[in-house]
Amino acid sequence: MLIISEMSRSPSFSVKQELSLKTDLESLQQWAVAFCIIRFDLEQGQLIEECYPPGSLSNEEELDVAFSSFPDSVSQNQNRSSIHDCIFFFRIQRRKNSEQGNVTSSEVVGIDDEEESSKSMKGKVINRRKIRNGTKGLKYLYGFVFNRQRHDEKLKRGGEQKSVVILSHNPYSSVFRPLLQIMGPLYFDVGTKALEHIAAYVSMWPTPVPGKQMELHIGNAMLKVSLPPAHSLPFEIGIFEESASAMAPFLPSNQLIPQGLFHDSDIFGAFRGILLQLWLLWELLLIGEPILIIGPTPPQCCEAVASLVSLVAPLPCSVDFRPYFTIHDPDFKHLNSLKEGDAFPPMVLGVTNLFFLKALRNIPHIISVGSPASNSNRVAFASRSSASRIPGRPEGFGLQQLSLKKFSPSSLLSAVKLRRDGPLCLMTEHKEAVWSTHVASTKPDTSILNRLIDAGKSPRVEESMSVVNNEILRRHFLELTTNFLAPFGPYFRASTPSEGSLPFIDPPPLPPFNAEEFLANLSARGVGKFLSKRMKSNWLDLYKRFLKGPNFMPWFQRRRTVVEQEQHRLWRQARMKADIQLLMSKMSELEIVDSFNSIERHLHGEILMEKSGKAGVDFAETCQKLKKDLQAVFDVLPKDMQQLLLMNPERAALLKVSWEPTKLTGHPSLQIGAVSSKSPR
Repeated sequence: MLIISEMSRSPSFSVKQELSLKTDLESLQQWAVAFCIIRFDLEQGQLIEECYPPGSLSNEEELDVAFSSFPDSVSQNQNRSSIHDCIFFFRIQRRKNSEQGNVTSSEVVGIDDEEESSKSMKGKVINRRKIRNGTKGLKYLYGFVFNRQRHDEKLKRGGEQKSVVILSHNPYSSVFRPLLQIMGPLYFDVGTKALEHIAAYVSMWPTPVPGKQMELHIGNAMLKVSLPPAHSLPFEIGIFEESASAMAPFLPSNQLIPQGLFHDSDIFGAFRGILLQLWLLWELLLIGEPILIIGPTPPQCCEAVASLVSLVAPLPCSVDFRPYFTIHDPDFKHLNSLKEGDAFPPMVLGVTNLFFLKALRNIPHIISVGSPASNSNRVAFASRSSASRIPGRPEGFGLQQLSLKKFSPSSLLSAVKLRRDGPLCLMTEHKEAVWSTHVASTKPDTSILNRLIDAGKSPRVEESMSVVNNEILRRHFLELTTNFLAPFGPYFRASTPSEGSLPFIDPPPLPPFNAEEFLANLSARGVGKFLSKRMKSNWLDLYKRFLKGPNFMPWFQRRRTVVEQEQHRLWRQARMKADIQLLMSKMSELEIVDSFNSIERHLHGEILMEKSGKAGVDFAETCQKLKKDLQAVFDVLPKDMQQLLLMNPERAALLKVSWEPTKLTGHPSLQIGAVSSKSPR
């Protein structure tokens, strides 16, 4: 069997003609929405030739996908190569008026949620939704593109273009990029049957398990990939359980587990010419500033956007990022209409069309990355372990060269000229640069830059060196972000019942958050040893802007929700272990009555959870324990109190006692229940 890890570059694959595979449409939806073939027609423009499964997209969405699946211009390679392939990806909004997931329920056989849960992750993955309901509320669609440009002087305009596209609600770049390396060439070899064949194999994959390494079979090949953790996935996906430990502001013990989106992106390759600016870019995304990233090709600009998003891990990115944005995107009309002085929405836009420099001239931060395409027809595919060499770069890259370049008089003059000319200078010549008015609080860490290794002339050596460089950079920014979030730790501490205390009372609420109070305490306490060495005196301003930015509140509320759920689990677990007889021996009569009410309330809560279909796997065991404790408390209550409590038939049913209305002497209209317990007293 051919094993394709995230390190592999050119996997081979063959279709087994003798196999008759059938696609399970519901299982397919766990991974992909649709597979599309899009052709660029000279007269009609972009046309979707095939879409499988049929009816997955609305007409408007088909247009959005088609326009996003081609480079803005034909490759300018001068080597007369007949074929030029590239891989990139985009992110578009789903249309509000579209029937998302347009497959009818009659085409799908529903799978029992509980049964499916037991088959996968031993209950760790929350129930799958059916196709007809599975895409409701999902705001974005990711498209992973294999584009082929075939140069032929005999054809009109000297060539033709086609794109193979995988559409998904999940940003699983580590899965879909290597899958495209199989699916793209396969389609151009065998035609449209490749779509159904690949779809059938994908539908046989197990349920996605965020934060884990998975082995996914495709014919005679196997993709060995790691998925991003649940806490980093866009909030609207929200179909996976999250653990409080996974979201805690502490460095992970296992460095092999991905901590954020696009952990396979090539940070070093994408920002190789502006590495000193990485800390500035980290701050801009952290506080949610609008950013325009310009690259010569779609692979280069989308790789830069993905790498930038990965820098803020483990913080989930709530900024609207578009790895490859075109003028045909429905949001462009609004962005183009913004006038000087209007607030630009928090977005990260990856573009190749220089028209955006004029159309979006009010965007405050512009980054130019990459270099013009080299004379190569190799698939442009970058990952953390396969970083494409950027052509035209001098050998011997390192901090020494970087420092000389930074402080030499000629480079200083060039930097001044670059700032004076502004980003419009890219209209005449592409240069790697950053234009921003943001005053950074974080100092570039020269010790990290010193550790980066120069890539050699050999592609294999360069690939290995890029793996090392990306791990160094990713680890540093993970540590930087984790330490930045550490002061919020006290607001995410779940409490547990102390030994000998009553676990039946409600747990204390989490500490309330007040921004002014937080900033005052942080200012007095300091930012901590790690950050104090790396930040300037204006570090508190970065926290102020973070609190007001788009990333803070979604992250903070999500963290609080997860911690509250964890706290609920811990207290529920303590109730299961509680020795009610021992606890009652230390209680006053009033505390015993309060305990009865608390246990009854928890029991009703479990029953309501079961009725709503949200009960845990230990529902029966929990109810049995609570009923036993409720009966034990009831048995020690005074007789008159028992009779009053049993006037409620529902309560009597829980206690398994019968009651008969008995008239009180002198009160013919007042009745009480005569207790007859069915359990030993």
